[in-house]
Amino acid sequence: MRKLFLVSACLVGARTRYDGEARLHPELLQLLQEGRAVPICPEQLGGLTTPRPPAEIQGGDGFDVLAGRARVVTGEGQDVTAAYLRGAEEVLRLAKIWRVSGAVLKERSPACGCSQIYDGTFTGKLRAGFGVAAAILAQAGLPVFSENSWKDKE
Repeated sequence: MRKLFLVSACLVGARTRYDGEARLHPELLQLLQEGRAVPICPEQLGGLTTPRPPAEIQGGDGFDVLAGRARVVTGEGQDVTAAYLRGAEEVLRLAKIWRVSGAVLKERSPACGCSQIYDGTFTGKLRAGFGVAAAILAQAGLPVFSENSWKDKE
C-alpha cells in the first residue's frame, strides 16, 4: 500500500500563503498527481483569509501555543491564536480520517514550520521550533517533514 501524506497546499501550487502566492515544489506536485498527497492549509481551515497579514508566534513555538503559553499575532498586533488552533485541530482531524502516514509542511510558517519558524519580532530572524499545525501532528505521533527533508523519509 502506498503512503498518503498531508501536504501544505502552497507547496502543490495553491495560492494559500499569507501573501496570496504559492511555493510550488515540483516533486510534491508529483506526489499529489500520483494520488499520494492531500493538500491542506491550516490557516484557511482555521478561518483566515488569503491574502492575510503575516503572523508569527510570540512567546514560544507551536507546542507552546497548544499549551496556552504562547500566541500567534500579526505584524499589526492582532491576536490570531484561535484561528491557528482551529486550523491545527482540523488538520489533525483530517489526518485521522485519511489515515495519513505523515505530513510535508512549509518550513518557517507559524502553522506549518517543522524545524524553523520566525522568532516573533517580524524582523526576518529565524529560530528553531514548530508551527501550531506541525506541533499538533507531532504530538499525535505523526512524522512531520519540511519540503526540504521529506524526500529522504518517503
